[in-house]
Amino acid sequence: MKFIADSMLGRLAKWLRILGYDTVYFKSGSDSELVFESIRQGRIILTGDRNISRNVPLRIIFVKSDCYTEQLMQIIKELNLKPEQNNFFKRCSVCNCLLNNISREKIKRLVPEYVYETQTEFSNCPECGRIYWRGTHTDRIFELLKRICV
Repeated sequence: MKFIADSMLGRLAKWLRILGYDTVYFKSGSDSELVFESIRQGRIILTGDRNISRNVPLRIIFVKSDCYTEQLMQIIKELNLKPEQNNFFKRCSVCNCLLNNISREKIKRLVPEYVYETQTEFSNCPECGRIYWRGTHTDRIFELLKRICV
């Protein structure tokens, strides 16, 4: 399942990516451009704009809340999604690309020394170059996901 989130839903887009869903964040552009991209890429539109959700005969979800955890719960419930842990942290939370595993040796000078010494697995985004590892922030993310019933 692929999504395109409008400019009001950047945080939701990030969290869907963390769960492993292919989610484009449409930061700027007109409503017609958003609709065109959703058709071209075969994506479900996620929007906080009632006007778009009323006037377009496409798969559109009007996101009701301003709170990203409630937004995430709404999408999971409405689409009956079953996020699987083995898909978590497979996409760049910034640019949506699939991550690549990378050896420790290649990132030694790119991460803090403590991170290098305490972590064994790393991945990177081939598009934006961001490096990821499973630190204490990962535990906090899993706790949040448990609280919202994922």
